[in-house]
Amino acid sequence: MGKPMAKNLLHAGYGLTVHSRGQAPVEELVALGAQRAASPADCARTADVVITMLRDSPDVELVVAGEQGVFQGARPGTLLLDMSTISPVTAQRLAREAGERSLAMLDAPVSGGEAGAINAQLSIMVGGDEAAFERALPLLRKLGTKITLMGSAGAGQMTKACNQVMVAIHYEAMAEALALAKKAGVDLQRLHGALAGGLANSAVWERRGPSAIEGNFQPGFRIRLHHKDLSIALDAAREYGAALPFTAQVRELYRSMMNNGEGDLDHSALALLLQRMAGLE
Repeated sequence: MGKPMAKNLLHAGYGLTVHSRGQAPVEELVALGAQRAASPADCARTADVVITMLRDSPDVELVVAGEQGVFQGARPGTLLLDMSTISPVTAQRLAREAGERSLAMLDAPVSGGEAGAINAQLSIMVGGDEAAFERALPLLRKLGTKITLMGSAGAGQMTKACNQVMVAIHYEAMAEALALAKKAGVDLQRLHGALAGGLANSAVWERRGPSAIEGNFQPGFRIRLHHKDLSIALDAAREYGAALPFTAQVRELYRSMMNNGEGDLDHSALALLLQRMAGLE
């Protein structure tokens, strides 16, 4: 998701310096006018704003606070904007350390998948200082259409955890409905149209229902990443004493698919698993 977001910033006229472990996206962005950096620290040295979009908490900790990390290169007053989906606890800890270094840091995870990133239609959930949020807002408006300051550091990550819980359970509900209908011989295309007009409708059903019916599970968001996000939500639930029984169930279904070599399918591929369980595949 980082590459299409970077492209949108370039198209909006922002000067970009980019770094990634994989060189292919860097080469593509440099060809479009970005500058290349040798490390995260190098990336931060001349930047007013540093954006990170990484897979998990340890990756963000390494890139931000590790050797040759962003903290090593950022000047006082630099705004750090972590748009990864990570643990709220990690987000809070990094924000405290950023403050100790006279840096501002926001956690700003996103929802909307690769299509949302490409079309600059992401939902962005932000945690951190209001003054830093106002400073980031013009830039965030080039990346998303729904941008909400949720509270202090970590609040954006907690909101994203809630988002991932709801999305996962919607996918499970869709998968069960499709398995039942298919087992009973109901026309799935007609089912999609019928349910889209009632209370059962959802963004999941509207956007991913047709591809799931077709058996197309090319990834917009991969199972292994959603599994990671549900682990974050369940860790937070343990800390706060909240019961998330259906979240735990969906995480185990995702784990089953990962064990079957299907971790890189789209998370709507729960429909595939439920159909196998019904003896349909």
